[in-house]
Amino acid sequence: MSTTRKLRVATVITRFNGGAGQVALNGVLALPDGEYERAIVTGGVGMDSTAMASGDDVRYGDEAVANAAPGDLTPRAHAAGMEIVQVGPLVPQISPRDDLAALRTLTRVLADGRYDVVHTHSAKGGVIGRVAAARAGVPRIVHTWHGFPFNEFQSWARRRLYIRLERIAAKRTDAFLAIGSETVTTALRLGLTTPERVRLSWPAVDVGAYASAPGSRAQARRRLDLPLGVKVVGSIGRLTFQKGPEIFAKALARLPDDVFGLWVGGGPMADELERLTGRLGIEERMRWLGHRDDVADVLPAFDVMAMASRWEGLPCVLVEAIGAGIPLIATAVPSNQDLVLAGETGMLVRPEDPEGLAGAIAALLDDPSAAARMAERARARVGDWFSPAHLGTVLDETYRGSSHRP
Repeated sequence: MSTTRKLRVATVITRFNGGAGQVALNGVLALPDGEYERAIVTGGVGMDSTAMASGDDVRYGDEAVANAAPGDLTPRAHAAGMEIVQVGPLVPQISPRDDLAALRTLTRVLADGRYDVVHTHSAKGGVIGRVAAARAGVPRIVHTWHGFPFNEFQSWARRRLYIRLERIAAKRTDAFLAIGSETVTTALRLGLTTPERVRLSWPAVDVGAYASAPGSRAQARRRLDLPLGVKVVGSIGRLTFQKGPEIFAKALARLPDDVFGLWVGGGPMADELERLTGRLGIEERMRWLGHRDDVADVLPAFDVMAMASRWEGLPCVLVEAIGAGIPLIATAVPSNQDLVLAGETGMLVRPEDPEGLAGAIAALLDDPSAAARMAERARARVGDWFSPAHLGTVLDETYRGSSHRP
């Protein structure tokens, strides 16, 4: 590949939102000016079933943006001048019929696009996207592991299937980026990649955008209509089993009545969690805020950020909280320990342990000096490696690199 001509790059992702979507967008936006033609190929979340049934399973540009789901990042990408393609059958849920249709459609889309590089993200988009790109004859295929779709909470059979699918896709991948050190370790241990094809990467976050200005704490609390004098523990993430929101609620129920809980993010567990909140008797001090686009303005309301995830890669919200100066508590799962060093830059707790999580929250709330020291050390640990500009350099080097698939 020439190092002077523009490269056509397609970023393929099933759901273009959340941490993975934000990292993907930040990276593409940071690519060197004038050297790339950029496209976002995203899934059909938000596309109506009637259109897909009629054969209208691919939408482009303005039409794709109009059919994007709430919280989707395609409007921002489109406004930045990127091509937008929405592939209807590419959905997060496992569905053999949709998955085969997605493979056929995506192969056609990638072949028609004549891309030099296809860069895939997410589990479903990662497997189907790489196989489709190989079938379409794309010269260079890159994948980012934000974490793995297999974990200890799955059955042995499901875990084995997911690892097998990753191995199939890995044989069609020229280069990998792996978010977090544990992700690299797992990939090498399972034989998913060879050393020269994998590079450690970090969540790309504009840390400065989350720095709290004087008075922002009071403003954030007024914005959320919180009572004066309360202590606030918050979390950010989709309301899914992975993120453990019910564990967060059970931990809050073990804390004094002057401790309020805030959760930013929506998802399929919303109704279930509202019922749980009532059963726990914390409906007056647990607020499920749903999806918000003003996270940087809400974060200063937190005294402590507490993540209850059962598994993670390395979530962007940890970096965002560090940028805002919020002390961290996270579960001891890969790769949280890259940022949360136990007792130094935050506190680690066991997954699925509401009592342990409540104890850690109480410890930080009761010792604000220690919490502030940890937050300061965490901020010092987040350097340029976590910036979008650095990710743009990494992507440029990776897209023009020489490693190749087996």
